[in-house]
Order: sequence, then structure tokens, then C-alpha cells
Amino acid sequence: MSQSNFSFIPVLLIYSSVAPQLHISVLLSAMASKSVFVVAIDFGTSYSGYCFSLASSTDQIRQVYWGVEHGLKTPKTPTCILFNQKQEFRKFGYDALMKYKSLPSSETDNWYFFQNFKMQLYNTKVTSGMEVEASNGKTLPALVVFSESLRYLKEHALETIREASFQTVCNQEEITWVITVPAIWHAAARQFMRLAAKKAGLISDMISEKLIIALEPEAASLWCKQLPQEGFMATDSDKKKFEETPGIQYVVVDCGGGTVDITVHEIQENHCLKELHKAAGGGWGGNRVDENFTYFLKEIFDDGVWDEYVKSHPTELEQMMYNFGLQKCSASREDIYIHCYYNLTKLAACKKDISEFFKKSKAKGAVWCDGMIMVTYDKMRTFFDYSIKNIIHTLREILSKPGMTKVQYILLVGGFASSIILRDAVSQAFRKKYHILCPMDAQVAIAKGAVLFGVNPHIVASRVSARTYGLRVIHKFDAAIHDVRKRRVSKAGDYIYCTDLFQKLVGIEESVNINDVSHYDFYPVEPDQTEAHFSFYCTEKQDAQYVDEEGMELLGSCTVPMPDTKLGKQRRLQLDIKFGVTEFKATCTDITSKQSRAIMINFLAR
Repeated sequence: MSQSNFSFIPVLLIYSSVAPQLHISVLLSAMASKSVFVVAIDFGTSYSGYCFSLASSTDQIRQVYWGVEHGLKTPKTPTCILFNQKQEFRKFGYDALMKYKSLPSSETDNWYFFQNFKMQLYNTKVTSGMEVEASNGKTLPALVVFSESLRYLKEHALETIREASFQTVCNQEEITWVITVPAIWHAAARQFMRLAAKKAGLISDMISEKLIIALEPEAASLWCKQLPQEGFMATDSDKKKFEETPGIQYVVVDCGGGTVDITVHEIQENHCLKELHKAAGGGWGGNRVDENFTYFLKEIFDDGVWDEYVKSHPTELEQMMYNFGLQKCSASREDIYIHCYYNLTKLAACKKDISEFFKKSKAKGAVWCDGMIMVTYDKMRTFFDYSIKNIIHTLREILSKPGMTKVQYILLVGGFASSIILRDAVSQAFRKKYHILCPMDAQVAIAKGAVLFGVNPHIVASRVSARTYGLRVIHKFDAAIHDVRKRRVSKAGDYIYCTDLFQKLVGIEESVNINDVSHYDFYPVEPDQTEAHFSFYCTEKQDAQYVDEEGMELLGSCTVPMPDTKLGKQRRLQLDIKFGVTEFKATCTDITSKQSRAIMINFLAR
């Protein structure tokens, strides 16, 4: 905890009020206990699904299987969504994929088919009004695409629970929802998911405690830590659970379709987790393998053949890529065979005999086999090079740090982790020093762990700050240390101050306990001020003097009312901030009026 006194400058939207001094930790605990069910939605780039359990017991976490009506049975469904010509929602998942593939080529240009759209929230400026592009180049508001996806998953989950339980769940207040997001996502992207959940009807307001944002590698870690090692795909496992060995440290590598998230945890005496290293990772997921494969096909089918195929026959292309995706995550070290569809064969034949395309050097590693494209195992491995190189480099960088000397295990989770090529590469690089483990159900580890997190959000006892966070404040002007260009004078002329100063709240790589609350006191600049405006900034530097320095980023802002002006500049405003949770939570109290509000920093209003 820390305390400081500052003056504040008159520019987090206030969503609703809570009782004075009611801390978020109390609210979360109360929330979980009042819920009948916890439903965790693993909203992935390539595949999505959900698991649920009674909030009173997680002994039986139920998972849902998808695609049965299409002759499949998978723990997740493709994150694909289809809108009709009127921009109305029609299908999600396998249903969307199959419907889109059944559309005549002449009609596909009028529909809106979205996939891999989750990546639009990574490493970019996220706003509530941003748009995402469909397969045919048309766009829709991202909020519509995300919220309709969540709405479908919500309704599917509610129907499943109704069928699975003796009671009919009529009141949504009986459910706590958990949505998983990459740990490397910025605050605006996390808040966008909360906004989409509100629009989808999961929650009624933006600070509802009925929705918890969970970090994907943390959720996976929670699931893995209570598994016996015999439940992992490894030859040297034993029956002891991770959580039964306090002090044990391990790396979690969450390998998804879009991103790879890496974090390091230590098991505490009370079975809680302590984060030892800030979240790392990047856009190195399984979709990179798909991109490399399509680039390879473009090199084979040159002379404009591939470009024409992509443009004119998107539904066939989707089928081809879907088949490739299944073989990409195979557990066998064999050559793969991809069906070459009619229209690609037809377009190629217009140029020359299709076998001729495979005789040039660029096609090395692929063979034409009577309607099939055979890709050798060695060539297949090259499609993984970018992802594997970045994963191994980042792991080595993390594990080489002084505080990582006690790490013993590397846990691979996520759908992409089921690929034998990826597992072999990580094992070859690290097996001499670390045990490499992967749960049997690597694809559902995140959703099941997210259920555990929903029941007890305090099970992750501390986190490491990914950046340095702070506020824009003012201080009395000091010519010896302040930039004269930042000099300002109050309206009454009785106070000369320096503006745009950065007040650090928490430093990069600083460990923050989930229950830690930082307290800050502020006083108005003007006696007639009726509200206080706070602007939050971050940087990857350890500290900064001004908010407009290079590398500083404006995160968001909030406004707090101070209606009682009788005490003028002697009014005190107390800001309490929790940095140890997955979403920054703040409470602001006007000591004069005794008004206290739970506030959410509006990261999307930029």
C-alpha cells in the first residue's frame, strides 16, 4: 500500500455506485457464493467452447461437445460467425462453416462470414467503434461480431444447463460468467470483451461482478496444478499433484490459434498461485502455420491460379484450410494429404497439366497424387518455423533470468500444443533441464481452469505488472526541476503549478498481491471545482517525469464528482486502486460529501 498527496487536473466513466469502502475482493467472494452455476467461455481465435459446474462444487466440471450433427465430436467449435445479406446473425461455429461452404459462389459476396476476428483485438488500437473485415472484404462493427458470438454461446450454455439440471435457470443472476482472454492483451481489449458481453446480455452493466475476465495461461495453470502428473502426456510422470508440492515452479505456454501466452507460476502453501514473471508472448499461434501453408500453395499454383481461386471460390478454400488445420495438430509424424478441390483443379488445368505445377523447385516437399496434394513431414515442419523460433527464443529469454533458476517444468496447453511438431521442438530444446508436460485434453484445459477461477478468483494470489502504470498529476511549479513549458497558473492567480507530470502507481515487473490496495489523496486546483478528472498512462520504462514523453501511452480516463464546494481547495478525494486483478478496479471517495463510487477506467474512449 502507498499513500501520496497530489493536486489534480480538471478531463473512467462512472457506470454505477456501490456502498462506500466496499472492496472488490469482498464483492467477488459474495458474487461467487450467490451464483448457482459458473460458466466459463473459452473464446479462442480458431476455436471456442465452454465448460460449467455448480458454483458450490467443481468436482464435476461439465464440457460440451460440438459438431455431432455434422458427424464430428470435438470439445470446441470453430470461432466462425455468419450474417446474412441484411447483416442479421444466422449461424455460429460448425453451423456457420457448413452453411457458408454450401452457399453458391455467386451468393458468397452478399453474406458476411467472419473467422480469426479475435486477432483484431491484439496489438492494435481497440475502440468501441472499430470494424472487422469478413472473408469477402465487407465489414461490420466489431462489437456486433463479438457480441453476437457471445450471445450464441450464452444461449447455448443456458439451454445446456436447463437440460442438465433438475431446475430451470430462469434468473441470469444465478450464473457467474467467465470469459478468457490472452494475458498479453492490453486493457482496452479486455474491456472490449466486457462491453461485448454486456451487449450480448451476459451482464446488465459494465461493473457487474457477474462477469470475470480470466487470463488464458492462468486458467490453464489452475487446471494443470490440480492434475496428477500421470494425467500428462509424458513418460516420466508420477502420481503426485503439482499443488501438493508448495514451492514448485513451472512455465505455462498457452499455444492458441492466434497468440501464444507464456507465464511463470509458483505453488504457494495454500495451493494458490504466485506469478513470477510478467506475461510474455506474441502472435505465434497455429494460424501462422496456416498462413505459411497458403503461401506455399500460392507459390505452387502461380500464374494467377491461386489468387483467382481465393477470390472466386472462398467456400472451397475454407474446406481445404479446415482439413489442413485438423492435420496440423496431428500427433503423428507422417506426411499429410490434402484434397485438391474441383475448382482449383479446373483453374490449374486452364494453364497447364496440374502435375507440371509440382515440378518446379518452389514446390519441393509437395507431390501431386491423383487429386491429392501430399506434403512431406519435413516440409510440414517448415511451416512451424516462425512459431517455434519465437516460442523457444522467448522461453530461453525468460528462463535465463536469475529468478527462474528453480523452474522445473514447462507445461504446454491449448489446441496448438497438441501438434507433435511443436511438442518435439520444445522438448528437443529444453528436455535436458526441464520436464515437458502436456495435459491429455490440452484444448479444454483453459475452459476447465477458468471455471475454477470463476469459483475462486483469489486463487491467483499475486501477479507481475506487465508495464509501469501511473496518473497525470500536477505539482507546485519548481523552476529547478520542471520544464518551463509546463508552467500553469490557477484562475485565482494564487497557485503556480507544473502540469502533465507522471505519478507512478506501480512499476513494470513489480509483484502485486491481489488484495493490495494503493491509496492516493488528491486536492482540487480551483475552489469551485465540481468534478475531478483522472487520466491513466503506462510505459515500458521504469519511470517517467512527464506523460508526453516518448513511449508513454494514454490508457484511459475517469471522472469523479465533487458536488460540495464549501471547503474550496481543502476538499480531499481518496482514490483506491487494485492492480493485482485481471481488470484494474478503483474506488473513489469524496471525503467531504462522503460519496464513494466504484469506477471503471474507460480504456476504450481514446
